[in-house]
Amino acid sequence: MTPRPVFISSRTGTVTTMASIVNRPEHVGSFLRPASIHAARKRVHDATTEDEVRQANEALRTAEDEAIAVLVQKQEDAGLRGISDGEFRREYFHLDFLKRLGGVSVEENRVTEGVPPRITVTGTLAHTTPVQLADFLFVQSKLVREGSCVKVAIPSPTMVHFRGGRAGVDIASYPDMDVFFEDLARVWRAEITALAQAGCKYLQLDDTNLAYLCSEEMRAAAAARGEDVQTLPRQYAALINDALRDRPADMTVAIHLCRGNFRSQHFASGGYEPVAEVLLKDLNVDVYLLEYDDARSGGFEPLRHLPVGPDAGGKTKTVVLGLISSKTGVLEDKSAVVGRIREAAAYAPLAQLSVGPQCGFASTVHGNELTEEQQWAKIRLCHEVVEEVWGKQQ
Repeated sequence: MTPRPVFISSRTGTVTTMASIVNRPEHVGSFLRPASIHAARKRVHDATTEDEVRQANEALRTAEDEAIAVLVQKQEDAGLRGISDGEFRREYFHLDFLKRLGGVSVEENRVTEGVPPRITVTGTLAHTTPVQLADFLFVQSKLVREGSCVKVAIPSPTMVHFRGGRAGVDIASYPDMDVFFEDLARVWRAEITALAQAGCKYLQLDDTNLAYLCSEEMRAAAAARGEDVQTLPRQYAALINDALRDRPADMTVAIHLCRGNFRSQHFASGGYEPVAEVLLKDLNVDVYLLEYDDARSGGFEPLRHLPVGPDAGGKTKTVVLGLISSKTGVLEDKSAVVGRIREAAAYAPLAQLSVGPQCGFASTVHGNELTEEQQWAKIRLCHEVVEEVWGKQQ
């Protein structure tokens, strides 16, 4: 089994090694919001006066703090090692982050008829203040179990570009798109540095766009916007690598590829072959969380591009097979999941594989179409599968 770092609660200190984190099972990060958060958000939405808005936002923060503290304990009790805040403070997995960057505008923070809000670059990109730092520190303060580590998920920098392309970037601010991509990577580096300096050891980038480039329809739409879809995956890999270039050696970076996850709906289909070689060989990340819950994700053949064994720096890449659907409450058959893992192991070493849900349970505040009980049943199933395939985890 690949050596794993040791992480201890910030209350007792932190000890780390340089090996990549290998969590079995793994999860994407978001969980269904409890009723207390929905009620507090409604109060914010309904507030009209300045005092009402202030009081409602204070009450929402308190509700989030209380719910996240409970969620951290639930994750640790469930045996998860990468502990998230469930994205309880977010309305959307990406927009809340992007709106806090200088130069980025979000047209509307809601989904209308399945069309996501429009993200545009309206000025020079800037990282004016750390976005996730306070949230990271809060979760860190709640860790109790030895072996737990805070998992911070942020959107991939590609999220600022893909849907708008050149037309979505203010030409007065960026007449040269090379400068735009340089600035975009610089902004992400600033956020990652702030997190690293605070002790973050596990970072996840959530990226829909490399997955969308597996879809014939999405590729056609990107080509219609003037993008070269043959070179765009490499351009995005270069962008992400530039964003990650200053990360410390003891930070594990994961990337989750998502084909859409709004109220159990997806927005794209297509196997990984169009991006697999670039994704698995060229992208300088340690962990890939890949959707494999149904036929729309294609077969396991693209996993043949996963480098075998450790690289020159001693890190071994791993793939988390997203075989458990977060979009439905129907519990998968354990033997069928185990069988699919065996199929995947024909293309990549079993020691470099893991398992988990294919996406988050609530990429938006609305959540997917399942109950909290069904959500945790799926996490328990992941553990059962892990013990059958890889044995009991230490």
